[in-house]
Amino acid sequence: MKRKQIVDTIRTGAVILGLVAGLQQSPALAQVFLAPGQLDQLVARVALYPDPLLAQVLTATTYSEQIQDAAQWADQHSYLNGPNLAAAISQDNPPWDPSVLALLPFPSVLDMMATNIFWTRQLGDAVLGQRPDVMDAMQRMRQKARGYGYLQDCPQYRVVVSGPGIIEIVPFDAAYFFVPIYDPLIVFGRPRVGVGISFGPRIAIGAAFATWGWGHSGFGWGAHSLLIDGRPWTRTRENHTTYSHPYVAPRPQPTPRNERHDVRPSRPEAKKDRREKEH
Repeated sequence: MKRKQIVDTIRTGAVILGLVAGLQQSPALAQVFLAPGQLDQLVARVALYPDPLLAQVLTATTYSEQIQDAAQWADQHSYLNGPNLAAAISQDNPPWDPSVLALLPFPSVLDMMATNIFWTRQLGDAVLGQRPDVMDAMQRMRQKARGYGYLQDCPQYRVVVSGPGIIEIVPFDAAYFFVPIYDPLIVFGRPRVGVGISFGPRIAIGAAFATWGWGHSGFGWGAHSLLIDGRPWTRTRENHTTYSHPYVAPRPQPTPRNERHDVRPSRPEAKKDRREKEH
């Protein structure tokens, strides 16, 4: 083989290796921007969550690699609640981002995210790269559910129209949350008799959970800002490897998990999304 042919072969091999490496990069770096209709479908399953919980869910999706471990921890400690659960989280000090730790009181939410991990990664990528578009999609879906009569005031939360095209969902009591349970194919379509939105058990989120950003979480819908602990959360595709949110409450440094409590799983280990096997 001539010298030039050898050089060309080496260069070609290097290009191929580079392309393969690029395909193996974090999903955030290889993100394909989604159209409004695609985003509507992507956010449908969480669009009717109360604003503070929804904000924590969106931030946690950007740490999708931690979700399945967190879901397992939440399930194993689901017998704890309130201050006892907060104490267990602090003592075990799992090595996850505070946005993921903030969801440990919500095992059903983490289970949904872990079981549908491909969806979680897609949403996390969109939050990093298309946050204003994601928030607009949330509002479009809320408008649909309200227009069809499904989204309205109830004992669990208030529905507040705070401006043109802006619907806020706010717990009646900021210390207690109820996770809405609904079928997106129903609540975002024509009304059907006898179906709608139901709710899971009451979950207490008091001062003991302030460490993980529950002091004031939500949205500045008009400005497309996502607020965690009262401050704009600004993690993006560009800074996602270095961003550290400025939480108000002091947080211990993450350490390897050191279990100090009874482990009582209430369900089988979370199943992986079928599509995960294809990626």
